[in-house]
Amino acid sequence: MNAPRARPLGQDADDLDVEEALALVKDPRGASDPRHGHGTPAVPAPTSEGENRTHAPGAKGKGDGHKATPWPQARTTAERAARSVPRRAPVSVSLDAALGLVLAAPLAALTDLPSFDTSAMDGYAVAGPGPWDLREERVLAGHAKPEPLIDGEAVRIATGARIPQDATAVLRSEHGRLDDKGRLHATREAVHGQDIRPRGQECRSGDQLLPAGALVTPAVLGLAAAAGYDTLTAVPRPRAEVLVLGDELLTEGLPQEGLIRDALGPMLPPWLRALGAEVLAVRRLGDDAKALHKAITRSDADLIVTTGGTASGPVDHVHPTLSRIGAQLLVDGVKVRPGHPMLLARTKENQHLVGLPGNPLAAVSGLLTLAEPLLRILAGRVAPEPYTLPLGEAVHGHPYDTRLIPVVVRADRAMPLHYNGPAMLRGIAGSDALAVVPPGGARPGQELELLDLPWALAGMGNA
Repeated sequence: MNAPRARPLGQDADDLDVEEALALVKDPRGASDPRHGHGTPAVPAPTSEGENRTHAPGAKGKGDGHKATPWPQARTTAERAARSVPRRAPVSVSLDAALGLVLAAPLAALTDLPSFDTSAMDGYAVAGPGPWDLREERVLAGHAKPEPLIDGEAVRIATGARIPQDATAVLRSEHGRLDDKGRLHATREAVHGQDIRPRGQECRSGDQLLPAGALVTPAVLGLAAAAGYDTLTAVPRPRAEVLVLGDELLTEGLPQEGLIRDALGPMLPPWLRALGAEVLAVRRLGDDAKALHKAITRSDADLIVTTGGTASGPVDHVHPTLSRIGAQLLVDGVKVRPGHPMLLARTKENQHLVGLPGNPLAAVSGLLTLAEPLLRILAGRVAPEPYTLPLGEAVHGHPYDTRLIPVVVRADRAMPLHYNGPAMLRGIAGSDALAVVPPGGARPGQELELLDLPWALAGMGNA
């Protein structure tokens, strides 16, 4: 993770980073070239041995004219990469562990719902026209089958209780009165079948309740339980492992003496869980190339997520390590701000690595650009329908790259939030979504695509 860059006093967080602005002045044609590491002034392309040094030398799929991937194409590439992975076998999961999973088989009713005629209200089960002689007993939910009624009889009944045989309606408590002889009179007409839920009203045994591919929500858990299920057949969660890089990171206390707090270690695991992953481990490796190589080659995760180390500095070990293990770089730099130096690599047939920039908001950009599409496909989830909202005020854009900025939704408008620099989390901590700003910026009222944050889609706390 890189230390946050200083910003001159008074400069708006919406403005381009100082280094990016300098890069545009020096070489406007090269602003998106991944050879100019994120936030580094652009220089003429080297022709010496150091050319393309931000890439893994010798990595598959690379070549001398490599350019950063456009943002939409990067997301498509991540989806395609996930579809190339052999499918893991479905798993049987108890209901209390199934929230957030996707059904691998249709959910069919194991019984009629309801499985017997039940009362929809507290009141009186009545037979025939009134007035009715009221029995002394009560019919309660969960009790044995009640005695049949004959015409002219009534019995007190609770919601959910089994309807006595030959009952013709349920008279709500507030619609009945007793005379001095204990006979029940209706204050409103009792229509035949009123407030009785007949057997099979919701479904018959064998009916398909939900198709394969449905997301297991709290309501789905309730439906499955009502239909008689103890377990569900589901797509297994993709397994993720987080490797936090950087010697400058503290895990507790205040920043001091050139050291900064690690924001990504606490943030990434719950974020990945909200995207549908099972997080196997979070490992803090510092700037140790050997430890990084060992962690990657020994990982059994479907997705490895690294933080920082994706540029070309003296302790940026991600590219050299990927080259050493023969990984295939699928995305090496994305035309998006923040998050430009993110990457996606195939490390094994059934394993990928997403390299996130070290700056916190840039890392969020990488998560939603590369990790979200990949995990969504692996987890069997359906892509959310794209939607747009008009922008509440103008937003600066990068001259050549897509920009992602935190917004809140207010009265059907997306209002941009400040504190949206690459190293900042203050803006996104209070946001509802990220707005996709095209190159050049956006004017007030312009319709922009919004990316919902994962907990808005699937709920927080999915284990």
